[in-house]
Amino acid sequence: MYGVVEISGHQYQVKAGDLIDVQKLENAEGSDVTLDKVLFIGGENLAVGTPLVKGASVTARVIKSDRSRKLLVLKRKPGMYKKKKGHRQHYTSLLVTEITDGQGNSDKLDSKSPLVKKYLKK
Repeated sequence: MYGVVEISGHQYQVKAGDLIDVQKLENAEGSDVTLDKVLFIGGENLAVGTPLVKGASVTARVIKSDRSRKLLVLKRKPGMYKKKKGHRQHYTSLLVTEITDGQGNSDKLDSKSPLVKKYLKK
């Protein structure tokens, strides 16, 4: 089962076990986030939202919040000057742990997955 969710105005196709980078969220590392803006559920039972699928949700764990690599922006005017700037975008890494559609079906992260051992230590 997979789903299409909207996070901060962007749409992401996710399934249980995916590690995605989204724009910075204000949640603490290690906390769980419930994403209720589910636009589509795919798999055996399809559900298309108008605009959202009722009762569907995606649960994810915040892995880290960081800044991406530096992008250099060069601005040059002939004969005048050259200006060099850098930009680093803030992002949050999410590990999708569970997807539920509005009909009682759910897909969870497998406990034997290497992502569980790496990120969900208890």
